[in-house]
Amino acid sequence: MTINIGIIGAGRIGRLHAANLVHRIPEARVAAIADIVPEAALAAAEQLGIPQATADYREILSNPEIDAVAICSATDTHARIIIEAAQAGKHIFCEKPIDHDLARIDQALEAVKQAGVKLQIGFNRRFDANFRAVREAITAGKIGEPHVIRITSRDPAPPPV
Repeated sequence: MTINIGIIGAGRIGRLHAANLVHRIPEARVAAIADIVPEAALAAAEQLGIPQATADYREILSNPEIDAVAICSATDTHARIIIEAAQAGKHIFCEKPIDHDLARIDQALEAVKQAGVKLQIGFNRRFDANFRAVREAITAGKIGEPHVIRITSRDPAPPPV
């Protein structure tokens, strides 16, 4: 079964997700990419062989052939696009955070619940080996109960896209 996906946002992280889907997930077909900078969407589409590029993400949401969207746009657009995508019946992957306002987060989550679609937030540290080791040490009682955790992370250079 192939899942048709639309990418909303053609910046660094949107291009990274699009490239990973195109090159690493045979069950996924990136059918469209949108960005408010039309040249960014066109460049990503040409580079990755994505058949549709648009400046208006709503074209992706209204496309009945698209099953799911990856929301990789600016943070202040996430909650609104989640709501619109849910209302359009699209399953959703959204980069973090959903929003900075709890009321808008609640509205987005309610829209997802009402639509019966799936939502995943891109917590990129979920499977990080160092974070997992800290969690396991806490769970095993090796370091006691933490009251404050301060973590400094220096990510490597952004992956090439």
